[in-house]
Amino acid sequence: MAPALPALLCLGLSVGLRTQVQAGTLPKPTIWAEPGSLVPWRSPVTIWCQGTPGAQEFRLDKEGILDHWDRQKLLEPGDKARFSIQHMEQFHAGSYRCYYKTPTGWSERSDHLELVVTGAYGKPSLSALPSPVVTSGGNVTLQCASYHGFNRFLLTKEGEDAFSWTLDGELRPDWQTQALFPVGPVSPGHGWTFRCYGFYRDTPRVWSAPSNPLELLVPGLSGKPSLLTPQGPVVTSGQNLTLQCRSDVGYARFALSKEGGQDLPQRPAQRLQAGLSQADFPLGPVGTIHGGRYRCYGGHSLSSEWSAPSEPLELLVAGRLRESPSLSVQPGPSVSLGETVTLLCQSGDRTDTFLLSKEGAAQRPLRLRSQDQDGRYQAEFSLSPVTSAHGGTYRCYRSLSADPYLLSRPSEPLALVVSGEAQSVRLTQQLGALCPGRAGRSWRRGC
Repeated sequence: MAPALPALLCLGLSVGLRTQVQAGTLPKPTIWAEPGSLVPWRSPVTIWCQGTPGAQEFRLDKEGILDHWDRQKLLEPGDKARFSIQHMEQFHAGSYRCYYKTPTGWSERSDHLELVVTGAYGKPSLSALPSPVVTSGGNVTLQCASYHGFNRFLLTKEGEDAFSWTLDGELRPDWQTQALFPVGPVSPGHGWTFRCYGFYRDTPRVWSAPSNPLELLVPGLSGKPSLLTPQGPVVTSGQNLTLQCRSDVGYARFALSKEGGQDLPQRPAQRLQAGLSQADFPLGPVGTIHGGRYRCYGGHSLSSEWSAPSEPLELLVAGRLRESPSLSVQPGPSVSLGETVTLLCQSGDRTDTFLLSKEGAAQRPLRLRSQDQDGRYQAEFSLSPVTSAHGGTYRCYRSLSADPYLLSRPSEPLALVVSGEAQSVRLTQQLGALCPGRAGRSWRRGC
């Protein structure tokens, strides 16, 4: 029995110390981390423990460690101590508590401080389904996904009403794991910026790097801006393209959205003459991804509320289908005012839709479904009655239903001349010379 006596004495001393700490009458200290409890991998962090004045020693415990993690003996009695981690690693992540000692004994332990290391794995992707543009009162699903095989995902909302939400991951057919977070109803005038993280269930405080921020755009009711492109609605593949969002409201920033897209690029507004504000969105060389329908929104600098959307701008990318159609005119390229003229687009290759575009026109091209005529696809664009505005150079394109914004190369240009316009102008000028003051009025014999 003698050999067991020292062990029993040690056990009794250990239990007695634990009881003394837990049953202390001193107020429990406060524990916190600077700059915060989410610490990027290999970054420094400081854990602070604050008790009452006169403390002589502080100790820090980490969950799962039998002995205390660290201790600080103060040279002079004080009320707080700091515990520094110079390079945050995975083994530093965990739950911490601290306590302190005064001449009267040990304090209670503090509340738990959960220290999380982020950046241990690559960042997941965060997207909004079906779109990051959500109508007021609507709902949206935020999809957090990764190829790392995470079985837990966490979504955080930034701003004054910040919150976080954790869901289990599920496997997708493409071998990514994901979590779908339903969000809503959303309302304008509030920040709706999110990030997400991935982690594993057996290491809940070791997270991935944060996803890129995702901001939901909730349109409001203030004046809608205008969206235009100097190049016109039809652009050639490889051509540099810039979209311009403009308003006379005086917005401080603008955002651009593409139907079905996930990006919401923002640009600060530039002040123009006449009280206009504008932002340019350079899209670079045009490719297949740029075809589609765009809108833009205006926002004020001190508010998260956005304007009503601009009218949609359809961007058509020409040159993606190899074979160009032919364009002809009936009865001829020269027609008189008031007559009817038909522009005929034809192609021997499969075509679902033909588009007719006038050079220099800001309006979107005319569209017609193609008709199969003896193995050839065609569409007839009728202009009636012809006015002077119809004169100009026309081209036609073809497209397929699978990619309605990707067009063929254009047809050869066709110049439509409206005859009678020049004669009408000369007659008006002669009338003005013969009968001063009568130009532009109906002519009568003898003025």
